[in-house]
Amino acid sequence: MQTNTARPTLKDGPVSLRAPRAEDATARFKLGNTPEIHHMFGADPTTVQPITKVQATAWVHAQEVEPLAWVIDYRKRLAGALRLHSIDHHDRRASLAVGILNPKLLGKGIGTRAIHLIVAHAFGPLALHRLTLRVVDYNARAIAAYEKVGFVIEGREREAARVGEKWHDDVIMGLLAADYAKARAA
Repeated sequence: MQTNTARPTLKDGPVSLRAPRAEDATARFKLGNTPEIHHMFGADPTTVQPITKVQATAWVHAQEVEPLAWVIDYRKRLAGALRLHSIDHHDRRASLAVGILNPKLLGKGIGTRAIHLIVAHAFGPLALHRLTLRVVDYNARAIAAYEKVGFVIEGREREAARVGEKWHDDVIMGLLAADYAKARAA
């Protein structure tokens, strides 16, 4: 398990990225599983089941064992999670995954602020060169948040995501450290 001291807390006003804590299981359970949110992650909303306490605890454990996973807090309330994964040290690149889980906090810029925090950390202390992500094509809110931070659409995998009985494209987005630095300096 990653310790709190090895995973820095990153803050931007009311938004913070922090290490997971045992009490997050209770907060995660209270948030439940919102079908519309899980649909944005690529799940069939008609098959989303209510979360159990065991699943909420497992969710926290999944964040704990990922060395570059953070819980997203908004005004000291659990909002979601974010992680860097698939790290390639030679090429200094990683993939990004973000999920806002509280439906009351959607559309408030929390995801965008959280993405800025992790991107600055990735290109700063972690010295990465490139970040990439994939997002299902109908998740316009997430695509807009990624674009606000500087990610650009680099391509798409046609019909790569099966949601229910329909096929959707995965949009592939990327961001380079130099481009992020230029945009921040402007």
